Amino acid sequence: MAKTIEIYDDRLRAIVSLDASLQKLANGAVHSEGPVYFHENNSVVWSDAHGNRLLRWSPNDDVSVLRDPSDYQSGNYRDLEGRLVACSSGLRAIIRREHNGEWKVLVDRYQGKRLNSPNDLVVKSDGTIWFTDPPYGITEPNQGYGGEQEQPGNFVYRFDSVTGEIYPVVTDMVRPNGLAFSPDESLLYVSDTAAFNIPGGPHDICVYEVVGVGVARRRHRYLTNGRVFAVIDPGQPDGFRVDKYGNVFTSSEDSVQIYAPDGTQLGKILVPETPTNLTFGGKEGERLFITAGHSLYAIDLNTRGVQQ
Repeated sequence: MAKTIEIYDDRLRAIVSLDASLQKLANGAVHSEGPVYFHENNSVVWSDAHGNRLLRWSPNDDVSVLRDPSDYQSGNYRDLEGRLVACSSGLRAIIRREHNGEWKVLVDRYQGKRLNSPNDLVVKSDGTIWFTDPPYGITEPNQGYGGEQEQPGNFVYRFDSVTGEIYPVVTDMVRPNGLAFSPDESLLYVSDTAAFNIPGGPHDICVYEVVGVGVARRRHRYLTNGRVFAVIDPGQPDGFRVDKYGNVFTSSEDSVQIYAPDGTQLGKILVPETPTNLTFGGKEGERLFITAGHSLYAIDLNTRGVQQ
C-alpha cells in the first residue's frame, strides 16, 4: 500500500493516524475546486471550475450536477443562514443561492468599477463576506469570460451584504487566492499564488491580525501586521482550511501540507492528483474533503475543523 502520511514533526501524530487512508469519492471533473460541506444530508458541493459546472456528491446519490453552466464558480462557502455563497469568476461577482433555489448577485463592483474575478471566500461570524479578487477569470480562458481589468490591483475585500459596504482590506498581495480565519477570528490567513503564471512570483500564505470592530469602523482599517506565515513548496497554496486548534491545512502541488499555528510544517497528506482546495465535514467535522485534479477525495482525521 502506498504511503499516505509524511511526518516531519511529532505533533502531527495527534492530528492524523499513520494508517489513515485516502479515499477517492468522485471523479470526472475537468478541474475540481471549492468544496463546501452540507451536514444536513452529508453531502459535498464543489466546483468543476474549468468545466463551468457545479457538482454535488453524497454517499447515497453519488455525483450529480447542480448547475450547468455555473458562470465559472470557484470558491464556495455557507452563510449564517446556511445558504450557499460563491465566487463567480465569470460574472466577476459574489453570488448566493437563495432558499428558493434562485441565484442572486450580491456584489460585482467596487467604487463603480467591476471586480476582477472573485476566487475564494469565507463568512465571518458577524455575517460579513471576505473574498479574494485575482484576475484569473480575465486572464485565463478556462476560468472566465475574459474582459478588461477595471480595478487598480488584486485585493482582498470585506463585504457586508446587509449594508452593501465593500472595502479592500488587503492591497499588498500580487495574486491573493485562498483565505481562512483562525478559530477565534483574531487572524486572517491569505495565500498568494502569483507563481502560477508569474516567474519568481510569491507562493506563500500570509497572516494578518484582525483589528477590533470598533477601531476598524473608526479608521476603516480591518487588518494589521501582515507577515509571511509559510512559503509553500512545491506548487502554490491555492486553498486551505484551519482546524479548531489553529493548524493550517493547505493545498500544494503534491499534497495537503499541515502547519502548526507557529508556522512549523508538521507533515503532509499525499494525494495522487494536485490538490486545489479542501474543507472539513463529517458528523463531528473530523473528515477532510479534498478537491484535486479531476476528483474529490476524503480522509478521516483525529482533529476537527472550524465549521462552515
